[in-house]
Amino acid sequence: MAETLVLATKKREGKNGTRAARHLRKHGEVPAVIYGHKQDTVSVTLTTEDLTRAVRHGARVVDLQTSAGVETAQIVELQWDHLGKEILHVDFKRVSRDERIKIDVRVELRGIAPGVSGGGVLDQPLHTLEIECLAIAIPDTIRVNIAELQLGQAIHVKDVKAPEGVTILSEPDAIVVQVTAPIAEPEAGAEVAPTTAEPEVIGRKPEEEGEEAEK
Repeated sequence: MAETLVLATKKREGKNGTRAARHLRKHGEVPAVIYGHKQDTVSVTLTTEDLTRAVRHGARVVDLQTSAGVETAQIVELQWDHLGKEILHVDFKRVSRDERIKIDVRVELRGIAPGVSGGGVLDQPLHTLEIECLAIAIPDTIRVNIAELQLGQAIHVKDVKAPEGVTILSEPDAIVVQVTAPIAEPEAGAEVAPTTAEPEVIGRKPEEEGEEAEK
């Protein structure tokens, strides 16, 4: 699991809004809010450098140094710019260190599926799983061993072994990963025979038939 990082914050004073937020980002700070646990919502700022480091580190829960002391909080939502490069705003939700929380965690596949070596195609419908665990014990990933996965076989959520202290909440019968048969493609150069319509049978006109009968 990722270690808990400590991020320094400053109480945000003065005006809020787009212009104020743009001013903060220009000076290397990101606006944020801290809420939850039936306490007042607090507007703060933290440095872009510290927040970016935490996100790249994979932190999901952090310790925030505030004017009221240190608060443990979950990173609930990050707002990015339209290019996905700059963090514009972050929401923190207060949590207790012994509190169990629900969160999505990335699936990590381990091993090589024999079914793929035999010509199958690896298909992974689920890339994250919803879990419940202690706020300070969030696993970096949920590992799924595919070393025995044969062609035509699948691993469902109910087959996944969760780390100690973790409960998987995703739909038990949902497929996490499977090996399917490749879709057959037409051979190169093969031509589809054109469909030919039956020739039209042109009958003789009634008057022509009558003329022949008179002869």
